[in-house]
Amino acid sequence: MFPAKNKSQKKYPILVLYTILVYGLQYTYSGVMVILGICLSYLRADTVLKFGQYLWAKILFLLMGKRVRIIGIENIDRTRNHLLIANHTSIYDIPAIMTIVPDIAWIGRQYLLNIFGFGHLLKMLHYIPIEPKKPEQSRKSINRAIEHAKEGMTVAIFPEGTRTTTGKLSPFKKGFIHILRSADLDLVPITLNGFFSLKPKNRFHIDPRVKLEIVIHPVIKNAEIRDLPKEEILKIAFQAIAENYQYR
Repeated sequence: MFPAKNKSQKKYPILVLYTILVYGLQYTYSGVMVILGICLSYLRADTVLKFGQYLWAKILFLLMGKRVRIIGIENIDRTRNHLLIANHTSIYDIPAIMTIVPDIAWIGRQYLLNIFGFGHLLKMLHYIPIEPKKPEQSRKSINRAIEHAKEGMTVAIFPEGTRTTTGKLSPFKKGFIHILRSADLDLVPITLNGFFSLKPKNRFHIDPRVKLEIVIHPVIKNAEIRDLPKEEILKIAFQAIAENYQYR
């Protein structure tokens, strides 16, 4: 007698086939959008380019058949720029937040620029690569983010530094505090729920069965925290995101 297969074993081949199909559609679509984006950038069609960024992010989820629920959208003041911080669980974290704020300067890991199609698109979207193990390069990246902020752009960073491999929140690093103080930006914490179950770092297949949710927390005013000790700012930021964080 052979042991009976459980439900997850039976569904695994289907999930792999689904994932291959989705990746094929997403990379092809991203490649087309990169080409269009380059053309628009030469034409200096900034308004159309910004809408294109939003459209790219939105359609990535439509290609998976997924809808992202957004809570607290009223906490984003579109007339001002902010410093956004979010937990980092999946490669889909960046496009998820771009469905809310498309014109944004991201600080993230260098390896994302090596992903075909996706990397080229990130370069066009003011993506700022950072390598935590290279202090000099990290300082240049932080300073570049400050310059973008002073030019009026919203800056976003994952304070954990890299994607979680367990689903649990990792300790926050201090780099965002330097941006917060130097650029005089208000802080907007964002909690991403469901994205770890959708596609974690250490798994190939996408799981379309999970529900996706973005929780935008109330703004933390710069004046209220900038002069606090760094450890206190880290604690406030971590608790804001952890408060509504769910994973399984």
